[in-house]
This record gives sequence, C-alpha cells and structure tokens, in this order.
Amino acid sequence: MRRRPVLLAVLAVALVAVVVVGLLQSSPTKEAAGGSPDAAGLRTRLAGSPAPLARLHDRPNALLPARTFARELASLKGYPVVVNKWASWCGPCRSEFPTFQAVSAQLGKRVAFLGLNSGDAGGGAPATFLRDFPLSYPSVSDPDNVVARKQQIAQSWPTTAFYDRTGKQTYSHQGPYLTAADLEADIRRYAGA
Repeated sequence: MRRRPVLLAVLAVALVAVVVVGLLQSSPTKEAAGGSPDAAGLRTRLAGSPAPLARLHDRPNALLPARTFARELASLKGYPVVVNKWASWCGPCRSEFPTFQAVSAQLGKRVAFLGLNSGDAGGGAPATFLRDFPLSYPSVSDPDNVVARKQQIAQSWPTTAFYDRTGKQTYSHQGPYLTAADLEADIRRYAGA
C-alpha cells in the first residue's frame, strides 16, 4: 500500500522534470515564429509604410544613442507611438518580446514602435538579446535610465509608454504584455490607433 503514494510522487516529479526541460530547451525565436514573420517576411509585410514609419523599419534591431530619443519621438508626430522599455537581463522582457514582435509586424504600417533599452551596462548583451528576439524597429540605448526618467517612464522592467498622435504620453503600463490582444487593446485605448 505504501508503494503506491511513492510511485505517484516519483511519476509527478518525473513529469515536472520533463516539462521544465522542455521549456528550457525551447528557443525564443521558435516561440515567436508562430506570431511574427522572419526578416524577409517583415520587409514584405511592412513595405509601403508611411515615410516616418518606414524609417523605423529600415533600422530593425538597431541600438541608437540616447541623445536621439527626443528627435525620434518628434519625427513620429501624427502617428500613435508605443515605446517599450526593456533590458537584456529582464526575464519578463523576454516573456513579452514575442508579443511585441507579432503586434509590431501587424500594426507597423499605422503605429510607430520604438524600443528603449534601459539599465543595460552595455557590452554585447543588448545586441545578443536582439539577435534572439529580433524586432522590426530600433531601440534607443539608455544605460543610465536618463531617457526613461526624463520621459517619466517607470523605473521598472518592462514598462510600455503610449503616446498619442500629438506626441503626448497618455499612459504607462508596468509589467509584461503576454498576449497580443492585451497590447492591441491598450494601443487602441491609449494611443488612439
């Protein structure tokens, strides 16, 4: 009789181990592949974007200097803008990047997306992160959180700030977006898309 509970416990531990190993072995790009096209597919899907948005798409995965943030944001007036603050060491950022990959590919012809890589000490970590989680738009490098503070973007990761067509920040969401539906709803609600 005592063997049965022990056997069930061993089976439960084995099942958990199999699930954990499977999750650890899944690559981030495979997870994102279902929702977002590859680089060639993105170029095709986003072809014909208005000039200010096309300039973003022409620099996928680029890490721009912090001093360019205000100029980038100003160049996007007339379009809803979504700024996603992320860091290469941030686990929740990894969780939400597939959502941003998919939604930016879907809405990128009418909504501007811009990354804000804050709190990364530099080195190759942000570039490596973007190779694992490629985006259709650039990110501004903000290692000391200067841009995030100036823009009043929360000092937590990830945070997503929404700007309306006039360039006014309308909302800041703390925490990850794990579904495209949630992100799209907030884009409609707070950026007017």
